[in-house]
Amino acid sequence: MAKSFASHARRWQDFHYVYPVVSRRSGGLSIGVNLNIDKACNFDCIYCCVDRSVAPVRRDVDLAQVRDELGRMLELATSGRIWEESDFSHVQPRFRRINDIAFSGDGEPTAYPRFDEACQVAADLKRARGLDDVKIVVITNATMFDRPGVQRALAVLDDNGGEVWAKLDAGTEDYYRLIDRTKFPLAKVLDNTLACGRVRPIVIQSLFMQVHGQPVPEAEYDAYLQRIHDLIEGGCRIKLVQLYTTARWTAEAYVSPLSNGQLDELANRFRRKLPGVPVEVYYGVSK
Repeated sequence: MAKSFASHARRWQDFHYVYPVVSRRSGGLSIGVNLNIDKACNFDCIYCCVDRSVAPVRRDVDLAQVRDELGRMLELATSGRIWEESDFSHVQPRFRRINDIAFSGDGEPTAYPRFDEACQVAADLKRARGLDDVKIVVITNATMFDRPGVQRALAVLDDNGGEVWAKLDAGTEDYYRLIDRTKFPLAKVLDNTLACGRVRPIVIQSLFMQVHGQPVPEAEYDAYLQRIHDLIEGGCRIKLVQLYTTARWTAEAYVSPLSNGQLDELANRFRRKLPGVPVEVYYGVSK
């Protein structure tokens, strides 16, 4: 399964926007929707696996084509024909299930101006096929939650089995800027995450890694745990925290994955500090 988990290519066959992934975090087939095929992003994370040295094939988003591709992919998945494809024929039976439709691409999905319409497309296709158990997931850096269009999109998710996976990779401003390299302050991410989590339960995604051979500093991780605690105290409903490390090629060569033991120690510290918050660990695989 390491081969499957390591492959998250966002171009598959003749599809431009929709791609299938066997995800270690979903435990099944995640159908990705890439609304950032221009590779533009408001973060420049040092661990990003998007190769921006290669020019994008196209830059526009055609929602009609997104609808067509997502419909075709759902047909492949529901019929089981996806598992006959050479890319997926080796997947173990327990992973041969559709877990979600995920807005996760080559940038921040909520930055797409028609994100609410894209969410509605996914909701309509999911409902038409009776896929009530399939989630719609948005994997996001939480910088755009205060925009009216994104709030409309989140309302669509709320009505259609949606789930927000919000990233939080740091506890201090300095480390946040080292890792995520963005003009948006950490306070905005935290404020938006808090506001979002007050309305609906959310998942927090946190990626920790070695930087120049050094793991996350202890004081930094303590600050991160305090941020989670403060979110909860403020009324943010956190249904799960995902602790993981790098599993593929990274934008910066000085980034490397944490060992299983290092991740386990972070998880243990998390459980001691925040015993009421579920946490799951996802180990790295070979790059």
